[in-house]
Amino acid sequence: MGYTPITPFGRTAEAVLGSLRARQQVADAPCPIDKWQILRDLTTARKSFELADRDITLLQALLSFHPEARLDPAHSLVVHPSNETICARANGMPNSTMRRHLSRLVEAGLLIRRDSPNGKRYARRVAGEKIAFGFDLSPLLRRAAEIAERAEETRLLDARTRALRETASLLRRDLAALADLGRIELPEGPWDALSDLARLTARDLRRKLDLDTLEDIERKLRAAVLRATRLFDVETIEMSSSEAQNEQHQQKSQKDSLDSEQRADVSVAPLQDASTCDDQAPQFAEKPAAPPPPLRLVLGTCSEIAVFSPDPIHDWPSLIRAAEKIRPMTGISDSAWADAKAAMGPEQASATLCAMLQRFSEIRNPGGYLRHLTRKAREGTFSSNRMVLALDRRAA
Repeated sequence: MGYTPITPFGRTAEAVLGSLRARQQVADAPCPIDKWQILRDLTTARKSFELADRDITLLQALLSFHPEARLDPAHSLVVHPSNETICARANGMPNSTMRRHLSRLVEAGLLIRRDSPNGKRYARRVAGEKIAFGFDLSPLLRRAAEIAERAEETRLLDARTRALRETASLLRRDLAALADLGRIELPEGPWDALSDLARLTARDLRRKLDLDTLEDIERKLRAAVLRATRLFDVETIEMSSSEAQNEQHQQKSQKDSLDSEQRADVSVAPLQDASTCDDQAPQFAEKPAAPPPPLRLVLGTCSEIAVFSPDPIHDWPSLIRAAEKIRPMTGISDSAWADAKAAMGPEQASATLCAMLQRFSEIRNPGGYLRHLTRKAREGTFSSNRMVLALDRRAA
């Protein structure tokens, strides 16, 4: 007989080690968790586990056989219903279908089969201890943190995809409206191509698209709206420069140098890229809801800004300066205006203020209204194009 070490308390060393292991297992065991919360998280993240809707339906039925509301590692987590009972509780699922979905749950590591020697599912007590054969739900408890993490990732991805789809839809509507307006005011422009892009994009957005496809659509639409806007703005600046040149011939003044500078800027503005455009072209925030509306459209539709501005407005910098001077008179605070410029860019913020001035009597709280639009701009669901075009339609 081998030597068995004894502790000073009369217990064998193996018994002490076994007790320590049991305590460690209890300490490492997960805390009880609401079984329905685990199911909700798994429903959200089911695609990352390669599960289908009917897999979740079957798991819901199995969870309903567990008598407690929470999965507790201190109690048995084995359920042992018959196939007929499972099918009945799974909304009448066929037996063959039920077995197939059970296999998928086991393969995904969310269930463990505890088979009895004869293959039956049952529970009995032996020496006061319950022994059950059936489906073990403990993997759900052990992987609850992983399931919750994947569910949160899925929610964030869904929110980003939804916001990107809304932004793309907004840009598409802006592009279609600008194309319609361009056919009337600038018939020589590429409005048919831009209108076709808006129409084809509307068809694409009716389908379920992944994030990469939506980002590509949003990029193309943003570039197209920017192109359409510049076509209007170049025409506006050229007309303004021509008027200034005619005035220069009639009266010699100190405006000679300013007019020449404007004409020099106009000559290069159409050739610049959006990331390198100068003060004559719109400057954008990091992620604007949409490019600002055409300057020509703003000046033609929002005439109130010119009434309150002592200086002529003929380009974006002069419009921004006018908005900066008029903004304090509207009751909009410095912080609200700074937030709007940060979210929209100074051009779109100024265009928004012009549109607000045009219907100022209808706005009870200009500061609160601008903050609301700023929040929408950060979410990518606001475009001052819509405000200006709506005013244009109202005037018509």
